[in-house]
Amino acid sequence: MEAKTLKATMKEIKYHTLHVAGVDEAGRGPLAGPVVAAACIIPASVMIPGVNDSKKLTEGKREELYSQIISTPGVIYAVHVIDAATIDQINILQATLQAMVGCVNKLTSKKTGESVPDYILVDGNRLPDGFSEKKAQCVVKGDAECHVIAAASILAKVTRDRMMLAYDKKWPEYGFKAHKGYGTSAHIAALLKNGPCDIHRRSFAPLKDQTLITDNDVMG
Repeated sequence: MEAKTLKATMKEIKYHTLHVAGVDEAGRGPLAGPVVAAACIIPASVMIPGVNDSKKLTEGKREELYSQIISTPGVIYAVHVIDAATIDQINILQATLQAMVGCVNKLTSKKTGESVPDYILVDGNRLPDGFSEKKAQCVVKGDAECHVIAAASILAKVTRDRMMLAYDKKWPEYGFKAHKGYGTSAHIAALLKNGPCDIHRRSFAPLKDQTLITDNDVMG
């Protein structure tokens, strides 16, 4: 993706000493699994070729870029995971915003040990309550427009996908490896046959709106 100059990134371009973080999430829509947010700081003088909105990349390309991002000198990154049980308790919007705050709070400079960033660019149209409007702003479709947000989208997506692959080994009957928890016809069919497992979001339709088989039902 070619670097695009946004109003939001003028400080990043003009003052290379500033730590500007891009923040994005993965997993708002699935019926199962966590929501994951990532924050990523890339030095303004560095451009990692191929970084783009994670949804526009193949799984293999995302994995390749994930490795490049985290191994690039000067890159600072962090991820934060909110599990399905918490999503059910506080709702997916609040869980997503909480994950964004969590990953930013984890950002620490490897050189100085100090907390960063100086400025935050958040994908979407809503800032988490924990972010100051003086030091953060939303960028609509930022994962397709801004290098650091695109990098964060890749980190979040790869982290979540790897978790869903691990869950597939524990609960192979749901096919998490194929659909990563999204509500495909195959996933719905598996839910109707097996009922939900521990990582299903019980507050999401169709789990909320339909009576599904549970472990207790099967065991009598």
